[in-house]
Amino acid sequence: MTANTRSDESGIDLDDIGTNPTANPSFTDLIASRLSRRHLFGLGVGTAGTALLQACGGGGGGGASFPILPPAPAPAPPAPPPAPAAPLKLNFNAVAKSLDDVVSVPAGYTASVLYRLGDPIASGVAAYKNDGTDDAATYDRRAGDHHDGMTFFGMNGSNKWDPAGASRGLLVMNHEAITPLFLHPNGQTVVGGIRTVADEVQREFFLHGVSVIEVNKTGNAWSYKQDSSFNRRIHTLTEMSFSGPAAKTDYLKTKYSTDGSKTRGTVNNCANGTTPWGTYLTCEENWAGYFRRIAANDDKNRSTREKASFSRYGVASTGRELWATVTPDTADGQYGRWNTEVIGAAATDDYRNGHNTYGWVVEIDPFTPSSTPKKRTALGRFGHEGACLGPVVAGKPLVWYMGDDSRNEYIYKFVSTKNWDAADIGGGLAAGDKYMDDGRLYVARFDADGTGKWLELKLGVNGIDASNTKYAFADAADVVINARLAADSAGATKMDRPEWTAVNPKTGDVYVTLTNTNDSSRPLASTDGANPRFYNDIKGGAMNQRGNPNGHIVRFADDNADPTALSFKWDVYLFGARSTAPADVNVSQLTADNDFSSPDGMWFSHAAPGLLWLQTDDGAYTDVTNCMLLASLPGKQGDGGAKVITNTNGVTTATQNTFVGKAPGVDGLRRFLVGPKDCELTGIAESGDGRALFVNIQHPGETPPSNNTGTTDPTKYGSHWPDGGTSRPRSATLVITKNDGGLIGL
Repeated sequence: MTANTRSDESGIDLDDIGTNPTANPSFTDLIASRLSRRHLFGLGVGTAGTALLQACGGGGGGGASFPILPPAPAPAPPAPPPAPAAPLKLNFNAVAKSLDDVVSVPAGYTASVLYRLGDPIASGVAAYKNDGTDDAATYDRRAGDHHDGMTFFGMNGSNKWDPAGASRGLLVMNHEAITPLFLHPNGQTVVGGIRTVADEVQREFFLHGVSVIEVNKTGNAWSYKQDSSFNRRIHTLTEMSFSGPAAKTDYLKTKYSTDGSKTRGTVNNCANGTTPWGTYLTCEENWAGYFRRIAANDDKNRSTREKASFSRYGVASTGRELWATVTPDTADGQYGRWNTEVIGAAATDDYRNGHNTYGWVVEIDPFTPSSTPKKRTALGRFGHEGACLGPVVAGKPLVWYMGDDSRNEYIYKFVSTKNWDAADIGGGLAAGDKYMDDGRLYVARFDADGTGKWLELKLGVNGIDASNTKYAFADAADVVINARLAADSAGATKMDRPEWTAVNPKTGDVYVTLTNTNDSSRPLASTDGANPRFYNDIKGGAMNQRGNPNGHIVRFADDNADPTALSFKWDVYLFGARSTAPADVNVSQLTADNDFSSPDGMWFSHAAPGLLWLQTDDGAYTDVTNCMLLASLPGKQGDGGAKVITNTNGVTTATQNTFVGKAPGVDGLRRFLVGPKDCELTGIAESGDGRALFVNIQHPGETPPSNNTGTTDPTKYGSHWPDGGTSRPRSATLVITKNDGGLIGL
């Protein structure tokens, strides 16, 4: 995410500037291809009969004492192999770039608004007025703001999970953040740096988090069911439990949970993930800025280790929404919990450890509305952009790939100790206890020769121990709580802002969007093979944008197609750029039909394996076009070759060796959708048959015209989407269908 308003009142967005001080290296018939439950979970089995006969069918020699048997009849000829599936082909005309305040999709498609900020999800809750006057107490039963990562869970007639469900399901989505200007009658009320209207803060508490809503198809139209018993909002006040190595340790003890077993809420939920047993993973991304910690007051009460952790995670501000400033506090500390300073005599007297209770992957069971979400600490604490499940094979460990969304941060993976057992399908959070609380956490190092290593983050290995001079690790809980510091010690490669991860179901290759970076985060001399460009992209003919402002997508294949392998091979699949940029910038040879900037959201279709959807969160190319969704048919890691890129900062020129994928051409990449003004395209899911695509439009109108000084004058809004007229803009979920009922994009 790169939007301008996601910062504290100082205007600083820590994911933009980064907090990494280390010198680490920077670096078929389409219907037949629908995945059945058996294929989805890797349960298909082949017969061992042929191999057994070959192993045991040797002939005998003369002189045998056994009776001579007549020759066996000739075996039937083997069945011919199935005809190969027809290669996928993009079957739509590219959508043109646009600066209009509309959603543009190709001819032959319809995009409809399904679920908007403030929409009611319970009986008796009134329609949203969208003027800031709705009762704050109702917001826990309304759609949240800043719709983001999302998963569709198909349902059968028994209300159970059915991955092939095509007309009914649960749509689960994140609500990452808020645009305060549009939520209250006149924006946030702040007097002398203090929030003075508690109702405003209550709205904001509820508008973060996650929605679970039931959606249904009637004819060709989709809608959500307002009174479904499955509908649920999970937000900053929802109780959650901890599991894994950090649970019930001193690091997580607070006034709310004196044994460190639970906390309240989730915040800054960006990308997402899933499990093979049918639960949802929401990921806490840039949570650090919500906490109040004035170093001048607090440092004297903190150890050297604590101060190092605060610095590495960026917990040092007055709090981006000033939630901690509301007085008087409630009896249960709803406001004071955001103050992470030492106030009482012990950790159980205050919220000095409040920041440690965020930064996790959170598991939610959407089919059990009464269940308590769990923060899975074994997957590490950082700015989790998402948690993408790797190939699922019975009898093998489960693997999740994760990016840490900040400039110069790292790429991680978690490998379960337990091997996958399909009997756990539908096992809910108990299955998560089995697979997600015990495993090995790794971070990636990308080497210059096109290979890489997975470095384990574990006490006693890779410099992660008590003798570490930069941070003395105390125990296993300390390692996962300070995963960034552990990754620093291990020697991971700093990347150009790792965001979404996606795994190609056809090849097993893993893709990671690296949204962008700038010249202060990665100067010319700090490029490397996996982060190879430095250039100036001039915006609007006048504004210099130096560094890698358009971003790229790195791709790697774990050795031997084994997700548990400790080594891999990598290349850069795709480089963002203007089509008019020089060849050393437009390395992927993009054209007007597929040029883009700042890749962010990314997801492979399940109904059409091999079809990749790319979404942008851009501020660099918005002089030419609003953010977009592109359809892609990538090849595989290694389909290109070595390349030398010439970089320049205008004074110095330098070359950088790298490895690039085959240029996609318009047949392999084209623009499918352009969103309204000031939006981010993020979050994507599909119905079980691939005939409905759900896409989120986040924060339209977030950057008002320069003459808007923060007032709510509707004539000065940057967007009026989706309601039009002079309405306040609203984040919303689209459902996209093909007019002939076919698969989307093909």
